[in-house]
Amino acid sequence: MAAVTLEKVNKVYPNGYHAIHDLSLEIADGEFLVLVGPSGCGKSTALRMVAGLEDISGGDMYIGDRVVNDVHPKDRDIAMVFQNYALYPHMTVAENIGFALKLAKVPKAEIAERVKKAAAILDLTENLDRKPGQLSGGQRQRVAMGRAIVRQPKAFLMDEPLSNLDAKLRVQMRAEIARLQRDLGVTTIYVTHDQVEAMTMGDRVCVLKRGFLQQVDTPQNLYDSPDNVFVAGFIGSPSMNIMVSTLGGTAETPTVTIGDQTLSVPPEVVAARPAIAASIGTEVVIGIRPEDIEDAALLPDAPDDRRLSTTTTLLESLGSEVIVHFPLGAEPFSIMDAEFEGEDAIEKQRDSSGKAIYTGRFSPRSMARMGAELEIVVDTGRLHFFDKATGLALRD
Repeated sequence: MAAVTLEKVNKVYPNGYHAIHDLSLEIADGEFLVLVGPSGCGKSTALRMVAGLEDISGGDMYIGDRVVNDVHPKDRDIAMVFQNYALYPHMTVAENIGFALKLAKVPKAEIAERVKKAAAILDLTENLDRKPGQLSGGQRQRVAMGRAIVRQPKAFLMDEPLSNLDAKLRVQMRAEIARLQRDLGVTTIYVTHDQVEAMTMGDRVCVLKRGFLQQVDTPQNLYDSPDNVFVAGFIGSPSMNIMVSTLGGTAETPTVTIGDQTLSVPPEVVAARPAIAASIGTEVVIGIRPEDIEDAALLPDAPDDRRLSTTTTLLESLGSEVIVHFPLGAEPFSIMDAEFEGEDAIEKQRDSSGKAIYTGRFSPRSMARMGAELEIVVDTGRLHFFDKATGLALRD
């Protein structure tokens, strides 16, 4: 096992396309780091550079204390698990798992022992004599994992290994991979476009956008304290409600406008983010997570300065919760408006009057009804604030 370090790593293709910009990361020995971001953000390119499948255009790559910029992939002592499993169809499960060891001329007895142990860990013992075509998708993925495990590498690299599985199996397999990584303690870099997968598996999550590192932190810190609008909108499902607002009131008791309605900002929020007080009288971007909005009928004691009036346009009942869609007069802030661009931003839906539609995550006890008037309560202590010009969080 070993730490993996990237120091200002760049990737520029011969046609001039700059895929990775000065990426610096330190993945600790035994850590599970997830690279996440939309399609084309550079996450798979970064992983392939660690593996040696892509040349590094600039910067340094370390595995342990060794610079591996020019080291051949087979000499980096890493094991990679691919999206398509990459199994040999004519070989049995046992032969697939032990193939890399056979190429390395490991003694047959040791290969058999390692394969046996890996199969036991992955619940594949009864399938060792089968061919990949006789296995389910989840079993094939376990075989691919087994092939990585038997090599006893310094690091695992996984490139969207669950994307070909159905939804239920994905949930099961991500739990198994996370458990397996903890049991083995092997440094792991895992690529996914699924932010739920990233949040549930990683010790830390690295968010990329167009080859630029946006933020790297624990899943909870990414959720609670996003560094910019892109991270705020990308992390969380349903995504954060992000809108343009004017900061009013005073530095001690600021308010935010939501169309023609107003919310008060609690003193503790201002104390934690001094930049808010300095922005009084200006337009800012505010973020409200759907789970920080509730049906006012369930919170009769909530003060008036936390309430907003609207109507219900759509209800999505999930049993444990209700996702409620409603219009507000505030203009949405698309990540396309910020300097870091965002071609994959989706145009905000609007009601018949032109107001943008936002979402709340309500208790299943909510009595909200389609087309009816609705009063909501916002947990203003959990508001997020961003600079309108840069998209960066307003903090210090």
